[in-house]
Amino acid sequence: MLHQPVNLPANQPKQFYRGGEAIAALRGGASADFGPEDWVASTTTLFGRSDAGLTTLPNGVLLRDAVAADPTGWLGADHVAKFGADTALLVKLLDAGQRLPVHCHPSNAFASAHLNCRHGKTEAWIVVGTTGADPTVYIGFKDEVPADVVADWVATQNTGAMLDALNPVCVRPGDTVFVPAGVPHAIGEGVFIVELQQPTDFSVTLEWQGFLDNADVGHLGLGYDLALDCVDRQGWGASLEKLVHQTSEKWAPSVDLLGADATPFFQADRLHVEGSLALEPSFAVLVVLEGSGQLGALEVHKGSTVVVPHAAGELGLTGDLVAIRCRPPVLSAVEDVSP
Repeated sequence: MLHQPVNLPANQPKQFYRGGEAIAALRGGASADFGPEDWVASTTTLFGRSDAGLTTLPNGVLLRDAVAADPTGWLGADHVAKFGADTALLVKLLDAGQRLPVHCHPSNAFASAHLNCRHGKTEAWIVVGTTGADPTVYIGFKDEVPADVVADWVATQNTGAMLDALNPVCVRPGDTVFVPAGVPHAIGEGVFIVELQQPTDFSVTLEWQGFLDNADVGHLGLGYDLALDCVDRQGWGASLEKLVHQTSEKWAPSVDLLGADATPFFQADRLHVEGSLALEPSFAVLVVLEGSGQLGALEVHKGSTVVVPHAAGELGLTGDLVAIRCRPPVLSAVEDVSP
């Protein structure tokens, strides 16, 4: 099968929170109140759903099925040896039209032990736009919180205490936030990100009231007594520099946005093209933020989201543009956890 880069349409499964205007502005499409996430090159479904969230290629075939039919062509032999026909990556455009609830995600070990999955959900945010006077994200507890206190906050839905316990960080375009599994967090209204994550939809929602239909939706079917075991309760107030970085001043043909801590989970680079740039063979997702040009023979422009098969080989990215390139984990950095 001949593999070439493919332009993808928007893929916005309905969510429980508002947003989507920034996605529409970037892509040049229509907005939807509850379309705040565009799942790009997704082989992942919403939790508990059979097909919602999956990307359909322009030929009508699900990307998941195309990868399963030719994993080596899509992902490369080395990746397949480690992950099989699993892309090990989910990329989203996320536009928070309201503050998201306080929540966290399980680790690989927790997911393996309790959810029959090799992947937890470590994620990272690349801020590409903001609106409002004080665009803020909330990341990690300021100080260590005892397990019984977290359980009481969840049981009583003490939203004020949960938010007060988190580190508020005012963000601007170019900021990146690495969110290890377990670290409680929330994204504030007016923050627009390119999000990289492990390919699951596992969330433990500490603050469910006002967001979810009921508490049962928030604990992955495990019950909160068990689900809260995945929460990272340590204090991050003195070490936020490990999680939050500003990258807008970095200007090179390819800028590593996330660093070594992220490589067991994913990789992200901001590409600045003025003329041409050679890209090595890799499964990748490209999000074009500014300008226009070509990826190989494929025309791309602001708002294009492209999936690139490994078998496309070395490609030239030409034109005058800025893009985010997202790739799977660095294989040598991956720790094996079997479900």
